[in-house]
Amino acid sequence: MQIWLTLLLAVQLISAIVMIGLVLVQHGKGADMGASFGSGASGSLFGATGSANFLSRSTAACATVFFLCTLAITYLSSTGNVTRSKPGASVLDAPLPAASAPGVGAIPAAPTLPAAPAPGQIPAAPAGPAASR
Repeated sequence: MQIWLTLLLAVQLISAIVMIGLVLVQHGKGADMGASFGSGASGSLFGATGSANFLSRSTAACATVFFLCTLAITYLSSTGNVTRSKPGASVLDAPLPAASAPGVGAIPAAPTLPAAPAPGQIPAAPAGPAASR
């Protein structure tokens, strides 16, 4: 399974680099207007309109390969090392793993507070450095 993922990733990377190169080589929409005024751009390697057709079809083919590789990588990685107890089971349905030491993950006990004074009594001063003033 890992060899297929590696192969698909390599094909995807190569198609992405080729697609970037093809997009950078293509002429913009305003480049054809300059050819009509005699800038000499019409005498290209593929002819006056052949380059746009060839480059745009090559870009579309590279984009198709790129997206197919992306879908295949997604499918292969999602069906990889998934272990479920039953189909459609959620992570939330699984029991918690046993703690390695007692008290790990437990909620700490609340600190004990002194008893509240009875109604009508004055509370005692707190002990410690604040009481020495």
